[in-house]
Amino acid sequence: MTDPLDVAGLQRRLADFAAARNWQQYHTPKNLVAALSVEASELVEIFQWLTPEESARVMADPDTAHRVTDEVADVLAYLLQLCEVLGIDPLAALNAKIDRNERRFPI
Repeated sequence: MTDPLDVAGLQRRLADFAAARNWQQYHTPKNLVAALSVEASELVEIFQWLTPEESARVMADPDTAHRVTDEVADVLAYLLQLCEVLGIDPLAALNAKIDRNERRFPI
């Protein structure tokens, strides 16, 4: 089992999963972005009609917490697969973006 904090290991595991099922042919940037959008929308759907207070307590209900956790995992999986296909280091990209935002929005 891969260390859950090892992004590269998770990307390899996702690639191996797809390869074992001959799905790489479908994992084009366009398809991965579309799938990412769908999964993000499924996450939004859970929160769509909740009040701000209800949304803050969403993890208190085990069934809803399970749905949220699964959708977060789906979003992350497609994002990591997209990064792998495009050759983007997601942690480096995030770090660089935070640096730019700190310059853009000073205290």
